[in-house]
Order: sequence, then structure tokens, then C-alpha cells
Amino acid sequence: MTRRSTMLAAALALTLAAVPAMAAPVVDCPLRESPFSIDSPLIDVLLSPAATDVVRRLGPDRFTRLPASFAGTTAPSFAAIVSLRNASGLGGIEPDKLTALDRELRAIPVTEDDKRARCARYDNDVPRFNMPVGKPRLLLFEKINGFEDTPSVEAAHAAFLEMAGRQGWAIVSTTSGGAMNPAILRQFDAVIWNNVSGDVLTLAQRSAFKNWIEKGGAFIGIHGSAGDPVTFWDWYADTLIGARFLAHPMAPQFQQARIATEPHHPLSTAVPAEWVMNDEWYSFRTNPRSSGAQVLATLDERTYSPVGHSKVDLRMGDHPIAWTKCIGKGRMFYSAIGHRPETYSAPNYVHMLEAAVAWAADRRKQGSCKR
Repeated sequence: MTRRSTMLAAALALTLAAVPAMAAPVVDCPLRESPFSIDSPLIDVLLSPAATDVVRRLGPDRFTRLPASFAGTTAPSFAAIVSLRNASGLGGIEPDKLTALDRELRAIPVTEDDKRARCARYDNDVPRFNMPVGKPRLLLFEKINGFEDTPSVEAAHAAFLEMAGRQGWAIVSTTSGGAMNPAILRQFDAVIWNNVSGDVLTLAQRSAFKNWIEKGGAFIGIHGSAGDPVTFWDWYADTLIGARFLAHPMAPQFQQARIATEPHHPLSTAVPAEWVMNDEWYSFRTNPRSSGAQVLATLDERTYSPVGHSKVDLRMGDHPIAWTKCIGKGRMFYSAIGHRPETYSAPNYVHMLEAAVAWAADRRKQGSCKR
């Protein structure tokens, strides 16, 4: 057996060793006590007969025009990452109707059944890991409550295991939100969010993850981990990622575009000065530079058609697509590339991701954010 295959086998064994310990039902999901509103996750409205009746009564034909993919009440579901306000354009709900709808939704009492239903998509299952010493340790986090793009998740998963095999990293994976607790997180040098979509962490898990990052942990986020139309954790979207998703092109959805690398970024030596890829290209509501990000790569908007649903103009001008940032003493890397499974075997992108993980998980940087 070659050294590479031995390392890959070890990585696979570690992944299979992640056995979650089942826990009691969640009672601290973030929106458990929140009133119904047009800004609630659509899934929470659909889970409530009373809230659903209000929506159907005020606009039955409009409500039924929402795409079928929005109607799922079991996670993962697209309904977990949109709200009635956000989906109103797709369903033909006029703005003046939203005010009346919001008023009636807020008048509905939130019952114990509602609270249990809202928390059911979260978990307190704590995995058990047996991590080796003396090598970078990575946690590949893959809990998804929103949009689940299985081919992309699986391709990214395989790519990170391949990287671990080449580099001698110890890597395990989990779909348990319960992994985000202090005892588990302190075992790892970096956590990789693999196309995570939807709100997935309880209040306690959010706090543990935030504290771990700020005290020197490292985060690597891939594509869908910052691609939800509506985000329900402000710190994650505005501080950790530093930009909120706007939309992606729809005419067509996947396009070839030119990527330019910023030469002064410390990871720029891992990739060419420019290259061309075919993928789904995200646009963001704000530029991550404004949140302190150091941009690694940008999109040349002249090389593709940045036009979204209903012909929305998605041009950003300066269009970052991958960046790093300091979060307290911790580090983050995010790349918006990665919807198409093929991207995870494209040499330039693999080199970028591999360099980003090596930078993030470098133990010499623990407790500081030196670039």
C-alpha cells in the first residue's frame, strides 16, 4: 500500500469512527419563542396549522403559486432558508398584502407544539472522536437543514479526504450539530463547513462555536455555507462570513467566467494569476472587504452574464469570490465556488482549497491571526 493510500484509509477510518451519542430533544433552538411573522422561516409557518390557515386565507392562489420545493416541512427543506417576505415575489404576494399578513401572523399564539416543531430540525447528538496527536486535525461539518445539494456535498467530502491523505491531516466528518461544543471543538485545529445550508446550531452550539473561533480556532466555508437567501444568525453572516448572499445567475445558472487572483494575498502563490471555470456564481449584498476581509480572488463580470431571477442585475463591480479574515484570534476562509461537483476535481480550485486549509489549520498560528 502506498503512503497516499495508507493516509486516505486512515482518514476514512477516522470518519467512520465518529459515532454520535444520542441526546435529549433540543429546547434552545434560536427561534423557539419568536412570534410568527413574514420574516419567520417559511418552514415554521408551514409547520403550524394556524399560521398556514392565515396565509391561505389572505392569499390562497398566491400561496399555491410558490414552487413545490418551498413546501417541505421536514429538514432538509428549502423552506428553512426563505421567509414569506423573501418568497413574496415568487408567490406573487403584493407588498401591501404583506403588512396585513404580518399583523395576523403575529397575533397567533406560539404553542408548545409549535416550539417542539421548530426545534425538531436541530440536535444535541455529540459525536465521539478518537483524534491522533502530532498532526493537523480537521472536522468536516455537514449538517444541512436547508438546500441539500448531495452531489456537491459528496464531491467536496471526497476532495477533502484526498487532501488529508496527501498532506497527512487527520480528518473526521459529522452531520451532528452537537459537535459544536467546547469539549469537541478543542480537539480540532479547523472546522470545514461543507455546503452547510439552513440554520443548524442551537443557541448553546452557536456560543461554543463563536467562542472557539474568536479564541484561535479556524473556519473554512465552502459555497452553499454562505448561499442561503435568508440567514437567521447575524454573527455568522455579518461577522464570520462578512457578506450576505444576494442571488446567482439564472440565464443560464452555470456559466464560464474568469477568476483573477489578488497578487498580494498570502495564498495567491497556490493558484495562477487568472483562470477560467464553469460554476454557479454568487453575488453578495455587500462587499466582504467592508467587513475587513482580505480578498484572494475576484470574478471578472465582463466574462459572464450576472443576471438573476426576474432579470435582476447581480453586478457588484468589485466582485470577491474567495477571501480570508481574522475573527478575534481566529481565522476564516470562505470560497463561493463549488456548486458543480466537477469543481472539486479542478486542479486550480483544489490547490486553492488545499492551501486554504493548510493556512487555517497551521498550529503555529493558533491563538493569533497572523497572515
